[in-house]
Amino acid sequence: MQMTRAVRHRGPDGEGFVFFPPGAQAATQVVSAESPAGVIGSPFPPPGCVLGLGHRRLAIIDLSAAAHQPMSDASADCWITFNGEIYNYLELRAELSGQGQSFRTGSDTEVILAAWRQWGSGCLSRFNGMFAFVLVDRRHQKIFAARDRFGVKPLYYWITPTGGLALVSEIKQLLSHPHWAARLNGQRAYDFLNWKVCDHTSETLFAGVRQFRGGECLEISIDEIAQCCARQAPLPLRRWYELRPAEYSGDFASASRRFRELLEDSVRLRLRADVPVGSCLSGGLDSSAIVCLVRRLLGDQSAGIQRTFSAYSDVPRFDERRFIMDVVRQTGASAQSVVPDPDECIRELERITWQQDEPFGSTSIFAQWKVFELARSAGVKVMLDGQGADEALGGYHGYFGPRLAGLLARGRLRTFARESAAIRRLHGQSVGLQLRLVADELVPGPVAEILRRLVGRTITRPRYLDLKKLSADTRPPHWGLIQLRQPVRSLSIAQLTALSLPMLLHWEDRDSMAHGVEARLPFLDYRLVECCLGLPESFKLSDGWTKRVLREGLRDLLPESIRERRDKLGFATAEEVWMRDRRRETFLRLIEQAVDESQGILTPAALLKARRLLDGVEPFSFLAWRFVSFSVWMRRFAVRVDGGSSPLPPRP
Repeated sequence: MQMTRAVRHRGPDGEGFVFFPPGAQAATQVVSAESPAGVIGSPFPPPGCVLGLGHRRLAIIDLSAAAHQPMSDASADCWITFNGEIYNYLELRAELSGQGQSFRTGSDTEVILAAWRQWGSGCLSRFNGMFAFVLVDRRHQKIFAARDRFGVKPLYYWITPTGGLALVSEIKQLLSHPHWAARLNGQRAYDFLNWKVCDHTSETLFAGVRQFRGGECLEISIDEIAQCCARQAPLPLRRWYELRPAEYSGDFASASRRFRELLEDSVRLRLRADVPVGSCLSGGLDSSAIVCLVRRLLGDQSAGIQRTFSAYSDVPRFDERRFIMDVVRQTGASAQSVVPDPDECIRELERITWQQDEPFGSTSIFAQWKVFELARSAGVKVMLDGQGADEALGGYHGYFGPRLAGLLARGRLRTFARESAAIRRLHGQSVGLQLRLVADELVPGPVAEILRRLVGRTITRPRYLDLKKLSADTRPPHWGLIQLRQPVRSLSIAQLTALSLPMLLHWEDRDSMAHGVEARLPFLDYRLVECCLGLPESFKLSDGWTKRVLREGLRDLLPESIRERRDKLGFATAEEVWMRDRRRETFLRLIEQAVDESQGILTPAALLKARRLLDGVEPFSFLAWRFVSFSVWMRRFAVRVDGGSSPLPPRP
């Protein structure tokens, strides 16, 4: 129960448990003071149980006690604990009813149980949603667990030293286990500190804690899982979803129409809820597109219903309020905003780190935190957000390098020259910078390392890390992932599955759920992602413009100021101004503390590097923040290096 209570924030609306004795004996449902009225069960777990499921409920669909979890089917043979939403549950319910399945609730949870009975593990491919669930099937004596296609919802596992197994939504749940000791995974620490990536593999920064990756599942007998854990072997997960582009052969106009149809249907499905739904609005293309589509779908009903939540900045070059207000005026939405403050960011740092479970890459996570906090204080429990569009549509300016490299490699010199000139004109990228970006994709690894040193970019063996202590492979996580035959597509796939999206989803899930808010992501409808990947790259990137099918497909809905935006921020804070000017001494003290408390991971050169970044000797980067975030995480979770003792115990 302590493990479940550690994530009360994820489900403040109810608590429930079910425990299973060995063999075919009946399961026992257990209730607590936080279980909803009307749920019947024992106040204590019975002795001798070998398996248990716990759940914290965030009530979104069917708010009644009938939708309480863990939930069983009518026979009480199958039990499930489920986090997330199945957006197409109404369509699946109708299909399953036609095949003889019956329903007692209006919940999507019960639809999963019925789909499992009807289709077995094949049910996963029928779900359009975000989910992580664990299902116990007593009839077949097996456990079935799965994570959604892109890993919007988390699912971790840890095999205990005594051969037990814990499956959890957040790593902090493991701290209450008597055999838990937080140890550093040096490789993942190196990847975060040097390459600013995490969640790109099944490993976490905690040694021994693994995650189901997006599109993975586990189907295993209870006996087999006991044998696997006794051997301390990783669970035999299998991939149930492979991201494959839906090849497209039409023209640009029809592609833009198809894109809009899919995005509009995705938004329609994600508006399904029995609680208020709002939208994150940063003023960029993606969130603005969602808000404008919500207005179209709600029609005249939108007045007084459609609500947006935004973060402003008091530093003009980071402030997007004029774009936000253009969308608000066009849609008539009720808008609320917050201005993140550096002092509050520092005060809240330990709390946010606790909620995130792992260190995070910049203070933009704090801005997002404040937006979800604002939404919950306004009574909104579901928020639509634009995550995933940049990865699927080539929206980051980092796509210009692969685009140009691909043109050069294919000998399309005239198009290369035109694109280079357009990128220079629209975005200010110099020819020298473009050539360095192209070289990153074309030259061999050792040569690229030399070039990186010459131009001051991230190198593989920085002096500010003790690589011996980390025992890390220094190869960049992204090398070998880009294929010059289709560089934009291969980068999109890499970002969707490893390099970008998984960590962004991690941060958004923790930020939203910390405040009891469910974040829904229309751009990550698998039909839309597969469509975008299958489009010719010129439909997404051409003449210096990004996201072309989005700009064209929503031409009549988006304010022109948004449709023609070329810059990109998205809940960014004025981190550079905070660290270099407004709170320079405060951040220097935090960095000094980070070096002192890193147990030797950060060398004295880290402080020198940070000073150069904060003094403007080197171009600003988020590296200094990563030093701070990493050390706060180590202290907050009492993480040990090399099996040594941590100076402090973890604090809740």
